[in-house]
Amino acid sequence: MLKTIFSFDYMAHDRFVAPAREKAQLWRLFVGLIATAGILMICSPLIWQFLYHVMSDEGYRALYEDFETLLLPQSVLVLLFSFGMIWIAVAAVVIGLHRRRPETLIGPPTIAFLQAKFVIVALLLVMGALMALPPYGHDPALLDGLAFAQWLTFLLPALIAVLIQTSAEEVLFRGYIQQQLAARFAHPAVWMVIPSVLFGLAHYSPGTYGGNAWLVVIWASVFGMIAADLTARSGTLGPAIAVHFVTNVSALLLIAPQGEMSGLALYQYPFTANDEAAIRAFLPIDFAVMIVCWLAARLALRR
Repeated sequence: MLKTIFSFDYMAHDRFVAPAREKAQLWRLFVGLIATAGILMICSPLIWQFLYHVMSDEGYRALYEDFETLLLPQSVLVLLFSFGMIWIAVAAVVIGLHRRRPETLIGPPTIAFLQAKFVIVALLLVMGALMALPPYGHDPALLDGLAFAQWLTFLLPALIAVLIQTSAEEVLFRGYIQQQLAARFAHPAVWMVIPSVLFGLAHYSPGTYGGNAWLVVIWASVFGMIAADLTARSGTLGPAIAVHFVTNVSALLLIAPQGEMSGLALYQYPFTANDEAAIRAFLPIDFAVMIVCWLAARLALRR
C-alpha cells in the first residue's frame, strides 16, 4: 500500500494534458495570461455596478466600506463569488486562443467528480480523527464568531462560494497554466514548480501577514505542489479542487483568525493574521495537517 501511495506514476497526466498539445506555443500562454488579467480588470467593476442597482443605498454603503476588512459575511461572500470571473476569463481564453473546450481544463467531468468525492470522504475522516485524538480543545481557547443560527443561514451560499473560489484558482493554476506548460515541457520541474510558485506569489500580502508574508508564500507554493501532484496522479482537477475546498472551508467557515476575512467563520482564533508570533507558531501545525491531507488524498486515489 505504501508503494502505491508514494507512487509518482503520472501516466494519467498525459491524458489530462493531451487537449492542450495542439496549440501549446509559449506565446499563446503568455498572451492568454495577459488576456485573462485584462478580462478580470474590465469585468470586476461590473460586479459593483450590479450590486449598486440591486441593493439598498444603506446596504451597498455598508458592504463597500467593509470590503477592506471583510468582517461582514456578505462581504466575504461577494469576494468569493467574484472568483467566478476567473472561470469566465479562462474559458474565454481557452476557446478564443487555444481553440478547445473549457471542460478540458478539468478532465473528464464524471471521473473528476468521483475522484473529488473519494478525496473529500478521506479528508473528512482525517479531520474527524484529528478532532477525536488528544490533545482536546484549543489553547488558547477559541472565540465565538457568527451566532450558530446566523452561520447556518449563510452556510449553503458560503459552501457554493468557496467551491467557486477554489475551483477557479485550480482551473487557472493547475488547469490552464499547468496543462499548457506540460504540453510544451515534459519535465515536472517546469509544469509543477512554475504554477505553484505563481500560486504562492498570488498569496503575498505583507499588509495582512506582516513579516510572515514570505512564509505564507512558501506555504501556498507547497500547497500548489501538492495540488499539482494530485492533478498529475489523477488526470483531473477533481482531487485538487477537493483538497483546496476542504482546506478553505475549514479556514473560512469553521475557524478563522480574527479580523480580515473572518466574516463567515463560526469560531475565531484569538489572534489576527498580522500577529506575527502567533502565525509563525501556527504555520508548522497547518503545514503538518496539509501533508497529512495530501497523503490521505493519495490513499483515496490508489489504484
